[in-house]
Amino acid sequence: MELSVYNVKGQDTGRKVTLNDSIFGIEPNDHVLYLAVKQYLANQRQGTHKSKERSEVSGSTKKLGRQKGGGGARRGDINSPVLVGGGRVFGPKPRDYSFKLNKKVKRLARKSALSYKAKENAIIVVENINFDAPKTKNYVAFVENLKVSDKKSVLVLSEPNKNVTLSAQNLQKAQVIVTPELNTYKILNAKCLLLTEGALAQLEETLKD
Repeated sequence: MELSVYNVKGQDTGRKVTLNDSIFGIEPNDHVLYLAVKQYLANQRQGTHKSKERSEVSGSTKKLGRQKGGGGARRGDINSPVLVGGGRVFGPKPRDYSFKLNKKVKRLARKSALSYKAKENAIIVVENINFDAPKTKNYVAFVENLKVSDKKSVLVLSEPNKNVTLSAQNLQKAQVIVTPELNTYKILNAKCLLLTEGALAQLEETLKD
């Protein structure tokens, strides 16, 4: 697949790039996409949730009533889970939700996600961009020129650029990252993927067979 290269003003530079079919033209594997997204979301969880059990609730340990003859169910102290204010039975405890995936699985997932974007014509290749100063209006003009201002977009740079990153920081539908930060979730979560020429070269080098 051939794509035109656009400049910051949204104009066609006349140059074209050819997307590698082994990366952008494979048959997507939905199961590995599911695993990669599940891993990313699981790794974001803090896992700090905690509820108190009966042994941890503050309260007297005195038995409230006699064992038999009360006409109701037997119960112990005021920390009993059957009473209001008592402990919780089998409540959540701090845990680590993260899990690992093989490198080949994660690579296949990224290829599958990129192939979906290519099929949807949701990939735009742009020149390596830079702003003189961090200004939001510069980035707004940039996405408006590319006619993607109404879509959630991710701009992938070949190297960190403070001015470009800060310019997009306050925009809800825009995100700027460098090539190593591009994962399956971010590809699928974006409606439009903006790749600089340098980032595209790095991506193809990283994901090549």
